[in-house]
Amino acid sequence: MIELKGIVKRYVLGEETVLALAGVDLFIGRNEYVALIGPSGSGKSTLMNILGCLDSPTEGQYILNGRDTSALRDDELAAVRNREIGFVFQSFHLLPRQTALQNVMQPLMYRRMTAAERRERAERALSGVGLGDRLDHRPNQLSGGQRQRVAVARALVGEPSILLADEPTGNLDSRTSSEIMALFDALHAAGQTVIVVTHEPDIAAHCRRTVRVFDGRIVEDRPNPARAA
Repeated sequence: MIELKGIVKRYVLGEETVLALAGVDLFIGRNEYVALIGPSGSGKSTLMNILGCLDSPTEGQYILNGRDTSALRDDELAAVRNREIGFVFQSFHLLPRQTALQNVMQPLMYRRMTAAERRERAERALSGVGLGDRLDHRPNQLSGGQRQRVAVARALVGEPSILLADEPTGNLDSRTSSEIMALFDALHAAGQTVIVVTHEPDIAAHCRRTVRVFDGRIVEDRPNPARAA
């Protein structure tokens, strides 16, 4: 499903060139549950941005579902993001004046669907994360865990190939974090490919595989025997 070949990313900051990724090779198959873990500045966020087609590599190839995304135009990358990748962020990124249902329907506005089809899909996604009774609630009427569940439903509503979660429990207490990770566990068990970007070992421990990033390189790639299916 995902294949990175010799991925290099450089940023030019004034007269300085920063090497964020230094030749990354990575393969992730369908229905894997992978943690990308590393400290701040390790390159894991840059790697996540490339996996999510939010950024392009300076060198190398990123092949997603058989398609080389590395040289796509911005509009083509936007189409890939909309169709193939569901994003869950630490800060939820919900529209404050819209209901849970409206927030979840948002990614479908760019699809050729009727309003009734978009609503039915969004209702099903919200029910799937346990919020079928919160359709008309706005974000400020929901707890942090409920807001993150809305964000997960929004990520899943387009039926993406990959669910990409960036520090998804960073703004949550430990009990709510466990609930959100249990939701990811269930999504993986149902067949969803899940990639979690984190710096927390206890969050990475939920995943079936851990990829450790340091100084722009993958320094460890191992299965998690305790979570083996």
